[in-house]
Amino acid sequence: MRRVLAKGFLAFSVSLCMLSAPSAAYAQTAEKAVTTGNAGREAVPMAEDPKLEARLVDISQELRCLVCQNESLASSHAELADDLRREVRDLIREGKSDQEIKDFLVARYGDFVLYRPEIKPLTWVLWFGPFLLLLIAAVFLGVYLRQRRALAAPAALSDEDRARAKQLLKD
Repeated sequence: MRRVLAKGFLAFSVSLCMLSAPSAAYAQTAEKAVTTGNAGREAVPMAEDPKLEARLVDISQELRCLVCQNESLASSHAELADDLRREVRDLIREGKSDQEIKDFLVARYGDFVLYRPEIKPLTWVLWFGPFLLLLIAAVFLGVYLRQRRALAAPAALSDEDRARAKQLLKD
């Protein structure tokens, strides 16, 4: 019964994939996974060349998905990520180096596309901003604690104040 339900769900997923996929290649890949029995195990690579696909994965793990922002391009399921991966595949096929591919994407989308942007004046805030904020917070915390300690310390009583306190206690 489970197997029948799983196959039904898988067929439904494939039909959704065929309707929403940006290209017929994705639908064919999903359909091939169902017919060959690979469904639910491992995704079928988009390229026939495993070296190309491995290089694509290496490069796309260092790139940020522009839609998801907290995911790498390799793990994102957004349509724009699919388009960017396709663009990276085309650049790899053209013989571009990894750095040339990254430079192309940075020129097109800005430093935000890189998970680890270069250290340059435009990205100093990204690299050093958190440490600067931490330092400022530590300074403010030190000043606050020093003021609090000064307020909490009991003031020394003068002889007049002691005499008056004794007088009040006797009454």
